[in-house]
Amino acid sequence: MTTLPDRPNTALLVIDVQTGVVADAHDRDAVITTINTLLTRARAEEIPVIWVQHSADDLPRGSDPWQFAPELAVSATEPVVHKLYGDSFEATDLESQLAARAVGHLVVTGAQTDACIRSTLHGAFTRGYDVTLVADAHTTEDMTKWGAPDPAQVIAHTNLYWSFQSAPGRTATTTPAADVTFTA
Repeated sequence: MTTLPDRPNTALLVIDVQTGVVADAHDRDAVITTINTLLTRARAEEIPVIWVQHSADDLPRGSDPWQFAPELAVSATEPVVHKLYGDSFEATDLESQLAARAVGHLVVTGAQTDACIRSTLHGAFTRGYDVTLVADAHTTEDMTKWGAPDPAQVIAHTNLYWSFQSAPGRTATTTPAADVTFTA
């Protein structure tokens, strides 16, 4: 139950599944297949799909690495939110895109688990959204050389961590794609 008034709808959020972001991602192909399954379901149920696309020095806007993974197809009717920061709400039009669609619940997929996914989950939750992390539809690359756990552990920990978040008037959940429901 979102704390945002008059926001009964759910949206599928696809974050940073870009060629350069997921090139070496853990379980890349399986995650993209799962996201495609969710896209098909969301579109069939007329659930808004919102894409997020990150730009950075190593991911310049318009470059090949900046493009969405070729296995994914953005519909011309689906908005693309361009961002420069981890949190997809920060300095973007994501909030206005969601408000225009009366969205108070986000189903989150994409990359990188330990960066933009976590930042966006927290950003949404603190802004009053209900948030569902799709347990098998997010990924990250191997950052062990910088002291991080291996990617499977990062993903498992994030799934565990997110399933225990709580705040007044809103919910946080982690669920596998097969159990995702787009209705309240």
